[in-house]
Amino acid sequence: MAQAGVIAAVHAAFTLAVLQMPAQLGWGPVQLRLSEALTVVALFTPAAIPGLALGTAIANASLVAQIGPVALLDVVFGSLATLLGAWWTWHFRNRLMVALAGPVVANALIVPAYLPVLLAALGFGQEPFLGMDPGTGWLAAYLAGVLTIAIGQTAVIYGLGVPLAVLMRRTNVVGLLGGSDER
Repeated sequence: MAQAGVIAAVHAAFTLAVLQMPAQLGWGPVQLRLSEALTVVALFTPAAIPGLALGTAIANASLVAQIGPVALLDVVFGSLATLLGAWWTWHFRNRLMVALAGPVVANALIVPAYLPVLLAALGFGQEPFLGMDPGTGWLAAYLAGVLTIAIGQTAVIYGLGVPLAVLMRRTNVVGLLGGSDER
């Protein structure tokens, strides 16, 4: 339980820091939440499953004060996407590239389902995006969101997460997490 709490705190703090960066890297139609690289922790300990989900919920809850109760969509469903992705990562931990596909796919399929509502609440959606105007409809916005979220997640998880996993293994963080280095 303590491990999950530490993972939640680190993930939430890192996500909140990213959300404060210029160009809104952490939210919007194209998301590069650098904190998503931390999903690799689920390769080493099952405590990362609830820890990452709780960290996501805490970070996403920060939007409630900014845009109101509609942000609870992100708290609930964003955390669900993280939970499913982390479970997948732990389940397939012996196959790195497959394991890390879990967070990419979970976020790419779940987040775009509610993202247009959040973006509208944040003042986005009044301009065309990927050649679509706001009247194009939910399906077109969903499919565009699947593409853009998948691209951002892939870039962060494979581009930053894989080197982070290698570094964690080399510096014996795996042992500190109670994981096994037998791979």
